[in-house]
Amino acid sequence: MSKVLVIGAGGVGSVAVHKMAQNPDIFSHITLASRRIISCEKVAESVKARTGVTIDVAQVDADNVAETIALIEKVQPKLVVNLALPYQDLAIMDACLATKTDYLDTANYEPRDTARFEYSWQWAYQDRFREAGIMALLGSGFDPGVTSVFASYIKKHLLDRIDTLDILDCNGGDHGQHFATNFNPEINIREVTAPSRHWEGGKWVEGPALKHKQPFVFDQVGEKNMYLMYHEELESLAKFYPEIKRIRFWMTFGDAYLKHLEVLQNVGMTRIDPVVYNGQEIIPLQFLKAVLPEPSSLGSTTKGKTNIGDIATGEKDGQQKTVYVYNVCDHEEAYAETGNQAVSYTTGVPAMIGAALMLTGAWKGEGVFNIEQLDPDPFMDMLNKHGLPWQVKELDAPLDF
Repeated sequence: MSKVLVIGAGGVGSVAVHKMAQNPDIFSHITLASRRIISCEKVAESVKARTGVTIDVAQVDADNVAETIALIEKVQPKLVVNLALPYQDLAIMDACLATKTDYLDTANYEPRDTARFEYSWQWAYQDRFREAGIMALLGSGFDPGVTSVFASYIKKHLLDRIDTLDILDCNGGDHGQHFATNFNPEINIREVTAPSRHWEGGKWVEGPALKHKQPFVFDQVGEKNMYLMYHEELESLAKFYPEIKRIRFWMTFGDAYLKHLEVLQNVGMTRIDPVVYNGQEIIPLQFLKAVLPEPSSLGSTTKGKTNIGDIATGEKDGQQKTVYVYNVCDHEEAYAETGNQAVSYTTGVPAMIGAALMLTGAWKGEGVFNIEQLDPDPFMDMLNKHGLPWQVKELDAPLDF
C-alpha cells in the first residue's frame, strides 16, 4: 500500500484517479493536484460518489519546480504520476530528482515554442535518476504506452523477429460537435499538423502532414480513413528494437475534422508563435483552445468505440507470420464507469497500471525507462482485468500498403 501524487486533473487524470481508487490495496492514499483546484475538487466528488474513496486535493503550478518540490515533501508520495501538459515534464522530473521520488508520465516532453516530439530531453536524465536511486517510467498511456507494450508482447510471445510494425489508432466515436478534439486541443493540433515521419531502413522518412491516406476496416468500428503521421513511440521503438526495418503510425480522422483543421491553418489559428492583439501578445493556438469545447465535457455525448493496436510482420519458427494485437473500447461504457470518454479512459487506465506495477515492485529499476523496456506480461494481464481487454488475430498476409 502506497501514497501517490497525481498531477493533472483533466480527463486522463480523472480516469487514472478513479481507477486507482478502485484498487485501494495498491493505492492507499491518493492526492490529486492541478493549477486549478476546482478541477481537482470535481474529480474528487466523482471518485467519492462512484467508489466511496476520499482523495486529497491540492493546488500546484507544475511549471514551478520549487512549488512542486514543496508539495511532494508535504504529501510524501512513493510515486509522482505526471498527467499534466507535456511542457511540464522536465520541471516535474526536476522536482522528483530533488526529492528522490519515482516518476511516471504518459507523453514525452515538448518545448512550448516548437512542435518537437522527441525523447532526447528526458533520456538526458538517465544518469541523474540512476545516481539518485529512483525510477522514471516514460510513456505509460495508450499510444505511447499500450502500443509499445503490445510490441514487446509480440516479440516475447508471437514472433521471433519483427520486421515491420504498424500502429493503428482509430477513434470511431461521435461527440456531436462541429469541431472538437478528444484530448487537449493545443497538444492534439500541434501533433496532427506536424510533418509525418516514419522509420524505414535505419533512417527517418519525412513527408507532409496528413497527405498519406489509407482506408482500413477496424473491428467493431468499420472502414475508416487513416493517415500516416509521427508519434513519439516510433522513436523509442526504433531505439530498443533496432531489428525492425519499418515502423509506422496511423491515425483516423473524419472529413469534417480535416476540413475544419485546414481552414483554421489557412487563417493562422494553429500558429504557436506569438502575435500582437490589442497591444498584448497571444498565441493563436492557445486562444483557439480557449474557445473549443473542453475535451472532458464531451463524455456525456460521445458514442461509438475506439480501436487501437499493432500489426507486426516477422518470423516465427522459420515461417513468415503477421499478427494483430488490439483493444476495442466503448465510449459510453467508459463514461458510465468514470465520467470520461474512451480517449481519456484508454490513457488513464494504463497510467494507473504502470503506477501499480511500479508501486508493487513488479516493475523496478534505477534510471529512465521507456515502457517497452520492461516485462510486458504483468501489464498485459492488468489490461484484461481493468477495462482494456485485448485480443490477438493472425492475418493471412502482411499489410499491402
